[in-house]
Amino acid sequence: MEGGGGGRLSAVQAALLAASTAVTALLYSVYRQKARVARGLEGARRVRLDGDLRAVLLEAPGRCVPYAVIEGVVRSVKETLSSQFVENCKGVVQRLTLQEHKMVWNRTTHLWNDYEKLIHQRTNTAPFELVPPEEEGAGGVAVRVLKPLEAAELSLETVHEKFHPSVQSFTDAIGHYISGERPKGVQETEQMLKVGTALTGVGELVLDGSSIKLQPPKQAMPYYLSTCDFDTLLRRQEASARFWKSLTLLFGLATCAVLFFLLRRQYRQHLERKQLRRMQEEFRQAQERLLRELGAEGAETLKNACVVCLSSPKACVFLECGHVCSCHQCYQALPQPRSCPICRQPIARVVPLYNS
Repeated sequence: MEGGGGGRLSAVQAALLAASTAVTALLYSVYRQKARVARGLEGARRVRLDGDLRAVLLEAPGRCVPYAVIEGVVRSVKETLSSQFVENCKGVVQRLTLQEHKMVWNRTTHLWNDYEKLIHQRTNTAPFELVPPEEEGAGGVAVRVLKPLEAAELSLETVHEKFHPSVQSFTDAIGHYISGERPKGVQETEQMLKVGTALTGVGELVLDGSSIKLQPPKQAMPYYLSTCDFDTLLRRQEASARFWKSLTLLFGLATCAVLFFLLRRQYRQHLERKQLRRMQEEFRQAQERLLRELGAEGAETLKNACVVCLSSPKACVFLECGHVCSCHQCYQALPQPRSCPICRQPIARVVPLYNS
């Protein structure tokens, strides 16, 4: 990449530096968000789902723990949802999905690529709560779970999955090849949060009258309803933060390398321009001294002399710069790639100069 005129960055160099800086800034933003989530999880208050929970909330400011971790077993409050495909499968969250699978012809790579399209998805919920494992089917302390669909992680178990392949005739196959789309079939999936599932909830824990509720936190922290235990959930978030930190450092080093390369190139071009100006000034001063020594007649001869050998007359016009400064012999002696002795621009072609 060559520098622009006057030592300015070229468009390619500026775009490369801007893109590298933007990617680094984006990765750093993601890393900060992931690190904030990991720190928030680490600082979350772990409470036990037992008879002392109500007393803990009574002592908390506003009867609320802003970010709490609680573990329990799912129990329905009233009715439960029944699986449409599996007998005796009861749950409190049900998600039904229809997804189309097909092959699409890529005109750039000339390959068939898999493509998935969501046709329909419906999620049903029923009120549920978390209870201690030993009280799954009885009364006692319970935590009502609110707005489960707003959870950043809602662990659902796939209870039914079936693929219905497309039936194609020969005529259909030809039409699909012509159109560039080959349907493979439709996948039918049912996912549920089943009654009796051990769940780790992370969110705002509130004592509302006589009931205890778990709901999305108000501190812009994520809401979790996960089948993983809390330590696994925390390790996963910390690993994600470390991954994005590594990416940020990698692209940051790449940005520094690009910046160093461009600054080094600009500095070298500055030294070259400075040396060229010094040489031009020395040549001008030497020429003026020689003109004074030769007198008027010799000055006219020197004015038309080659700037390299100062003896033969100028005989070449250098393009594209247009300088007339060299005889043919000195032009032939210039090192490859040839550049103008005056301005150092590359010589694209040479036009002979004829003096009448």
